[in-house]
Amino acid sequence: MSETTATATVGGGCFWCTEAAFLEVSGVESVTSGYAGGETADPTYREVCTGETGHAEVVQVEYDPDVLEYADLLEVFFTVHDPTQLNRQGPDVGSQYRSIILTHDADQRQQAEAYVEALAVEGGYDDPIVTEIEPLETFWRAEEKHQNYFEKNPEDAYCRMHAQPKVETVRERFREEQTA
Repeated sequence: MSETTATATVGGGCFWCTEAAFLEVSGVESVTSGYAGGETADPTYREVCTGETGHAEVVQVEYDPDVLEYADLLEVFFTVHDPTQLNRQGPDVGSQYRSIILTHDADQRQQAEAYVEALAVEGGYDDPIVTEIEPLETFWRAEEKHQNYFEKNPEDAYCRMHAQPKVETVRERFREEQTA
């Protein structure tokens, strides 16, 4: 295990679903739900849900770079959401649910741009990829009730319909990388 961790910040729809999926990946130390990419300082969930703050629901992933590379996190990210849906994911509609990668440095930006370009060249999607790639300015931690939401509310209907399939996809597709 590394002495230090690295950080990645992404948004691919509801942060409850994205957080639950990333928590299944070996090498991920923690995942924090929050808001980024907007103008309002320290926004609340209700404010972000209006779509007027400019923020997206995002997760900040702390990971061990000796176990997991940034490109691996991008692979998980693009596996658990549809990067061709503009300002929505499934039933969640609004700019707060947009597909976005918020980079922490020039290397992350280069890797994210190359990853998206490779996906586009592969042609695995019927529609163009609309994922935004921007430098992270400020990450605002979401309210405590939104942290580990799926773990705390596994019987919630939304979680069963939307988070559980993402968790199962990660468990199946990245089985060799799972924690014991």
